[in-house]
Amino acid sequence: MTSPHYPVPAGTARTELIVRGSRFIAQLFPTPTVDAAREAIAMVRAAMPDATHHCYAYLVGYGQSTIAGMSDDGEPAGSAGRPMMAVLRGADLGDVTVVVTRYFGGTLLGIGGLVRAYSDATRAVLEIVPRTQRVIYQRIIVHLQYSDYTAIRRLLEAHAAVIVEEVFAVDVVITADLPTDHVAVVNHQIGEISAGRARLETAPMV
Repeated sequence: MTSPHYPVPAGTARTELIVRGSRFIAQLFPTPTVDAAREAIAMVRAAMPDATHHCYAYLVGYGQSTIAGMSDDGEPAGSAGRPMMAVLRGADLGDVTVVVTRYFGGTLLGIGGLVRAYSDATRAVLEIVPRTQRVIYQRIIVHLQYSDYTAIRRLLEAHAAVIVEEVFAVDVVITADLPTDHVAVVNHQIGEISAGRARLETAPMV
């Protein structure tokens, strides 16, 4: 199960290493979906079409609920994507893609040298990227009476709910996106505030 909140990149980052004449340009992107990761990789390829290799590793999600991808992009098997992924998995970061572009400098590095270079480049860009927290939301629908509206509206705001829609008819219906780890306590407090008159339902995010 995905954590209700987890660390993600707050922006992009770029750094460069020179190893025995070869340039290793590491670029990091926040990528909350696999499509976003693929777009970031394609963008790097398009921006530097003359590079020798564009190796990458990405994680979408966090912890045990991740989708992972990696590529050696023509480097010897296991010398680029796998060590990049090992560094990425140890970085305590989700929704992230790292692309390391290599411009060959004329000197072969060997498998061990490549592993170190791609690992070091990945580690270097991870060290400079700013971080933030991604919050996972649950869509809720609250049915309530007018007499309970002000108190329940304040309760939702206090729990960082994002109000999506309010319908004022015979009763009031509030649709909101609430951090998933707040749903249980908000549901309980709504029952207390309204003496059981209000009702909270969960709904799919759209």
